[in-house]
Amino acid sequence: MRVLFIGGSGIISSASSRLAVERGIELYVLNRGSSTQRPLPDGAEVLRADIRDPQSVRAALGDLTFDAVVDWVAFTTDHVAADVELFEGRTGQYVFISSASAYQTPPARLPVVESSPLRNPFWQYSRDKIACEDLLVRAYRERGFPATIVRPSHTYDRTLVPFDGGWTVPGRMRQGKEIVVHGDGTSLWTLTHHEDFAKAFVPLLGHPRAVGDVFHITGDDVLTWNQIAEHLAAALGVEARIVHVPSDAIAAADPDWGAGLLGDKAHSMVFDNSKVRELVPDYVATIPFHQGAREIVAWFDADPARQVADEHLDKVMDDLVARWRVS
Repeated sequence: MRVLFIGGSGIISSASSRLAVERGIELYVLNRGSSTQRPLPDGAEVLRADIRDPQSVRAALGDLTFDAVVDWVAFTTDHVAADVELFEGRTGQYVFISSASAYQTPPARLPVVESSPLRNPFWQYSRDKIACEDLLVRAYRERGFPATIVRPSHTYDRTLVPFDGGWTVPGRMRQGKEIVVHGDGTSLWTLTHHEDFAKAFVPLLGHPRAVGDVFHITGDDVLTWNQIAEHLAAALGVEARIVHVPSDAIAAADPDWGAGLLGDKAHSMVFDNSKVRELVPDYVATIPFHQGAREIVAWFDADPARQVADEHLDKVMDDLVARWRVS
C-alpha cells in the first residue's frame, strides 16, 4: 500500500509515520523540511514541497498515485479545497485530521459518539475544523470524493505538557509555586498518547469501510484535571500546589488561554471508541498518563534548554493565584 502524509513529523503524526513504515506501508512524506525533535523513520520517502503552493506539490508528486493521502496540517476550508483539487482522482482515500473540539461544547451528554452534534461557539479553531468537515461531506456526497474524517482529542507525546504554556506549569511546580487549575479541577478529561493513537489510525488507511465516514480516536485514560496535575507533579518528584480559578475568570485575564478552556478543556469530555474498534478490533490504548508524564519530564530534563517558560502566562498565573488563593 502506498500512502502520502502531508506533514508527518508532528506530535500526532510522528508515531503514525513510524508505525506505517513498521507495517510495510510504502510511505511518502511531503513537507518543507525535517524535524530534529521527531525525525522521520528510515524507509519513508521525503518529497520536498510546500502544501500551500500547489504548483510545487504537483512538481514533487509527478505521476504518483496513492491508496491514501493524509493531511495532518489542514486547518481551513482553503486548505481542504486545495487538497480536493490536488488529489481528486489521484488517491483512493483522503483523510482529514479534524478535532474532537468540534463536538458540541459543552456536550449535552456523555460519552461523546461520532454522531454527537458539532458546535463550538467559543473557539475559532474548532469552527474552522467543522467548516472543513462540511466541505468534505459535500464533496463525498456530490462527487464521491473518498474522504475519511478523523477527530483526535488531546493527543500528546513526550514534548507536550498537557497544560498551556509549555514548561511553565512544570517549572512552577519545581519552584514550589502554586499552579492554576480551571474550575474545581474535577471535570473529566481524556488524554491520548500518540503511540496509542497510531495503533487505531494506521489500520484505517486504505480500509474501504472507512471511506465516507468519520471516527474519533482517543485513549481510555479518563482523569480529572486535579489528577493530571498530580501525575505530572509525581513525575517531577514534587507535590502539586493547586489554586482553582473559574474558567471565565481565566478567560478575562488571558483571552487566548480562556478560548482553549471555554472552547475545549473546561468541559468534561469522555469518548466512546466503539466505532473505530469495529474496524480495528484489536485497538487497545496501553499508555496511561502517569507513564506519559514520566516521558515528558525525562525529555525536558534531558536538555535544560528545553525548559522555557512562557513569561506572560507565568505572570498571569501569579496574578490569578494572588486573587484566588484560599488562605
